Amino acid sequence: MLLAPTLLIFLSCQQPMTTNSEIISPDTTMNTSKTGNPYYSRTDTTKLELSDTEWQKVLPEDVYYIARNKGTERAFTGKYWDYEGLGNYYCAACGNALFKSDSKFASSCGWPSFYEALRPASVRYESDNSHGMRRIEVLCGRCDGHLGHIFDDGPPPTGKRFCMNSIMLDFEPDSK
Repeated sequence: MLLAPTLLIFLSCQQPMTTNSEIISPDTTMNTSKTGNPYYSRTDTTKLELSDTEWQKVLPEDVYYIARNKGTERAFTGKYWDYEGLGNYYCAACGNALFKSDSKFASSCGWPSFYEALRPASVRYESDNSHGMRRIEVLCGRCDGHLGHIFDDGPPPTGKRFCMNSIMLDFEPDSK
């Protein structure tokens, strides 16, 4: 009986059903320390072209896994899936500005959802045909880190739903 609701959650976000070895567990979802990452900047928009070895050196293991190996955190475990603070969201790997909180909405899928990126160059898109699904992957426009996927079932004005991994987001509250 519990299988049906769990399956419904995964299908509603069209995220892949993966094994435990492919998913970040809840106890490691928010390690976003910038210590030792000289590439992290909230102001620099220069495209980063780093080797996988270099990314592995500078990113915490959980952020590295999602960003570079296209992992997925468990639904309803990330810090920002239902967070309502006002401010801006940045890439946890490189600091690139991604989303404003006014574009965040409650999608009930278990991952933070936004209807538009902060600016067109904040993100980029690639086809993703993994796990037997056709989706559009969302990557950071600066570091090419995997953020999540975009779907056509969001609210106005765009009708888009950027379904993002919380672990790939840093939040800075408005100063007001």
